Amino acid sequence: MADKLSSAPPNRALLYARLVRLDKPIGIYLLLWPALWALVLAARGMPDLAILTVFVLGVVLMRSAGCAINDFADREIDPHVARTRDRPLASGALAPREAVWIAAVLSALALALAVLVLNGLTIALALAAGVLAASYPFMKRLHSLPQVHLGVAFAWSVPMAFTATTGTWPGALAWLLFAAAIVWTVAYDTMYAMADREDDLKLDIKSTAILFGRADRLAVGLMQALVILMLGGTGVLGELGPAYYVSLGIGGALFVYQQWLLRGRAPERCLRAFLNNQYFGLVVFLGIASHYGLSLP
Repeated sequence: MADKLSSAPPNRALLYARLVRLDKPIGIYLLLWPALWALVLAARGMPDLAILTVFVLGVVLMRSAGCAINDFADREIDPHVARTRDRPLASGALAPREAVWIAAVLSALALALAVLVLNGLTIALALAAGVLAASYPFMKRLHSLPQVHLGVAFAWSVPMAFTATTGTWPGALAWLLFAAAIVWTVAYDTMYAMADREDDLKLDIKSTAILFGRADRLAVGLMQALVILMLGGTGVLGELGPAYYVSLGIGGALFVYQQWLLRGRAPERCLRAFLNNQYFGLVVFLGIASHYGLSLP
């Protein structure tokens, strides 16, 4: 009986869940926080429930689609990297065409949600978001700044949130928050790339971690300082109160902790620093929400 169980084919639903990283939701959190920042700022309080629901579901669907297309793009690379060789495509448990179909279905569902609820301007931005998400996995072969491409893709929810809420083209507040979200993404994804640097060098994969070299911690630190400055400017433009600036202070302390983790550049500590950014996003959200008297359920 034990031999039969061990030789049984893996559950396909579980393989699909692993393909889209439902077992590792960190990407959902990192994509969701800027969207929530923007939704609350645009609404100056609690966002419209339908819009909020579409954005939360859209984040989950598009992050999942992005993971599927990423594994399709990296199907020849992942088997040679210790951290990724057990992924369903890399191990051969799923076929490449299955990843493409999963990505297409999830993207179509996200677009359908947008069409049902959001206005035309936001739908147009959503289409652009799809192009950004689908093209990102291929950038690491073309140039040394794929993290910037990812930053734009992850921050794209910010202008979308403002257009969905106001029905008009975003103003200075939205674009400053958009820029802050881009720089934050580049900073934390550089930490992620630092963990994979040795494998990436062998495979001729490009990243900001390789580009910055021994100046990687300095570059990340400068970006973190810039994020705090831009979020401070966001607070000024949004006329946010003291609680928001307290949250930025806590966020700055989290950045200092991340720098401490990056000392020595041990891959497991770089990953811990990367993962810690979910708390930075939460802290900033709590600062914005507290200004409007909102709280987490």
